[in-house]
Amino acid sequence: MSLDNHSALIEQLKPLFMEPDFQDVFEQLTFDESNSTRFLLKMELNRISSLCTRIIDLRHKTELPCEEVIVANQKHFLDAPAKEALLQALPLYRNKYTLGVYEHVIQTHKSRRIKLRENGPVEIVNQENPFLVPGVVLGSYFNRCEERMNYSIRIMVSQQGITEVNGVTLDLSVGGARIKLPLKHHLDQDKPLRVKLLELGDEFYLEDLQQGVDYQIVDIQNKDDSAIFRLKRLGGAEALDNVLSKLIRSYKFRYKVDVNDVIVTATGLGYERHYLPLLTHLPLFVSIINGKPEITHQLLGRGNQPIQHYFQDENKISQLPSLINSKRLSQLIKYPSNSDYCYLFSFTHKTNGKLYFYSANLAELKATKNTHLFLGFASAKASWRVFKIITQPIDHSKNYKTSTLPGDDARYAALTEQQLSQFSHTLQLIDLTNKDARKDYQSWSVQSDVNGLKIFAQAKVNQNSIKKVSMPFSERRHEARFVFKTLVTIEQGGKQVTGISHDISSRGLQLTLEQSTNFTEPGAVSLSFPRLQAAAGKANLTHLPYQLIRSRMNGLTLHLSATIGHSPHEGVEFLNKLIAHNKQKLEQLSDNEGQQKELADGMKNLVMRQLPGVPYFIEKTVKAAKMAYIGIGTTTDEISHLFAQDSDKVLQYNLLPLLDNNVLKQQIIDPLKLMKPNHEMGFFEVFMQLTRHPRGAVQIQCKLKSELGNNAQQIQFITQSKKVGHFMALRVYVGATDKPDMSYIRRELEYIHIHAHHRAKQLEEQLWKVIGSGELLDITTEVEIRFPSVMALV
Repeated sequence: MSLDNHSALIEQLKPLFMEPDFQDVFEQLTFDESNSTRFLLKMELNRISSLCTRIIDLRHKTELPCEEVIVANQKHFLDAPAKEALLQALPLYRNKYTLGVYEHVIQTHKSRRIKLRENGPVEIVNQENPFLVPGVVLGSYFNRCEERMNYSIRIMVSQQGITEVNGVTLDLSVGGARIKLPLKHHLDQDKPLRVKLLELGDEFYLEDLQQGVDYQIVDIQNKDDSAIFRLKRLGGAEALDNVLSKLIRSYKFRYKVDVNDVIVTATGLGYERHYLPLLTHLPLFVSIINGKPEITHQLLGRGNQPIQHYFQDENKISQLPSLINSKRLSQLIKYPSNSDYCYLFSFTHKTNGKLYFYSANLAELKATKNTHLFLGFASAKASWRVFKIITQPIDHSKNYKTSTLPGDDARYAALTEQQLSQFSHTLQLIDLTNKDARKDYQSWSVQSDVNGLKIFAQAKVNQNSIKKVSMPFSERRHEARFVFKTLVTIEQGGKQVTGISHDISSRGLQLTLEQSTNFTEPGAVSLSFPRLQAAAGKANLTHLPYQLIRSRMNGLTLHLSATIGHSPHEGVEFLNKLIAHNKQKLEQLSDNEGQQKELADGMKNLVMRQLPGVPYFIEKTVKAAKMAYIGIGTTTDEISHLFAQDSDKVLQYNLLPLLDNNVLKQQIIDPLKLMKPNHEMGFFEVFMQLTRHPRGAVQIQCKLKSELGNNAQQIQFITQSKKVGHFMALRVYVGATDKPDMSYIRRELEYIHIHAHHRAKQLEEQLWKVIGSGELLDITTEVEIRFPSVMALV
């Protein structure tokens, strides 16, 4: 997605970004923008408002004399036009030297130089960078409360004392519009304007349409010879709401509905289905019980099974509650970013057929002065483990559910919502154990009595107390189901059979057939409800379009979903009324499977809000494979921010320092070819030296841990990096993905297919190209802990 068409709006928002009432102003100016565009606008404003340390030195880049200019204790060497540009930009950011100021000065300088050379040959260097990777937004599930339609009709616009102006609408929703008027319109932006929707006035007789509807001007952007107005509706009665709603519903097949939010969310959901099955981290959920935090639930997936199994004792009882006991949990919640509490070390000891766990965090080892003894002794054992825990509070003001289609219920069933509201924090338990680093840890060893480790023995847990919830990798359930039996006729390709419904929801049902029939699945079918027709009045309950999702019990039990097209689905509308009017009489299904799926889906959404690392996705190409996307969460992370420094576009990242020198092929793509989707993820480690360039940019030097060889070389690289700048270490996970889980985004794809067929097809093709996924994870502190000499400097 690009913000190229919103440059004028960004310029308007720049001077307001640091104002205390920015949020109110932002809501007003972006009223008619999609939520996804709002998200990207805020990301861009955050980027250009971040403080900058880059030095601007034009002494060898300009034909004009330069003078020294000091801003924020930094010396710049600027010519007169560049100095003027600097002084113009600084007030926009409260006189702070930000990335936006830097980019404005550099762009002004480049533009001036190009104009000087435009009569002569201009050397253009544009070598393609194969490691310039776009980002895909994960964990941000936009929901638009009303549909907005790209709909062009003639309008007449007026303000008091000004001659009426002719124009056209660009898009229309119940609560707003975007219109195009001549550039010289003489309208006052601060006053409301009245809009007559001429063609609607001819078709519908309504006083509001005849007299005109009052709108507030939200924003005006000039484009070519036209002015583009974004409007928020002020006037009009409920009757006008009904007309506009009816118009949008009935004219969907003729005009383009804005599906941008649905596409952004469906894309994120599609890519997370590739990432989540491989996820090695174990998500844990904390509830406050009797005033104390307690881990009550864990979210299980295929990739985190090794962590689950590690904590099971001889009786298959999980000892995880003893690892993260009440004291350690309280410390994690109180000090979530303190590495002394975030890193835990563990080993087991088996005697007399019983398994005992020993564990300590870094703070406990330092306090008892047992760091050498514990790390040196434990790292020599096969059961040695190093864990990192990331703690995040849950924001309950956000919806738990991924409600993406207009009109969807934004909440789960009441019981699920209540369960999710009880969670106060999420924990990500990450296993950072690296068998190749055992020898590094053993340099901590000293000759001491191992009996000193008894104080780290975990209390034995006698029963499983953490509820296990399996991560959902199947179709999402969107509605409550109710027991309801009625005769149904189903047809497909000339085959017709009858059956009895087992349960219904407004958009779907489960059906038991009288005889097994070999229907094509998934596939389109038509349903008729002969017994319900008598109560349906004018509604036609015959030959209704449905989709056969799957069958069970040798084809006797069918799961069906309504196919929502351009016009209202009479079956959905009737069943919706039936359920609403008889809710007290109908028995709601509350089977464990349905509840668990909803709860698991909500827990998954909470986890995706804050990603522990940066996911990436590998696509197959005609020749080989490439790094196609990296996953970007809803909050800024250090890794993606670091690789964004050499890109001037939103959601684009330069991974050249990390993947160059054949690293992508040898360490990711080649191993990927030998992997299956059911294999555990592999990984390699990268040591990074981050050096501030004299002109402010960060120079990144990457070395594979395997290239550095022995212990001494690794320590030298770390200490040297700290001397010249900053040291950082990444673990790069690699795993093979399975085919895309299209059933999970089926409804979104159906909706997009109707209104933007080519974009739905493009998304499907995009997801089918993915052959691998992985993650970039920051392991800097864990790498430093390996070496006593490095830890002494921390």
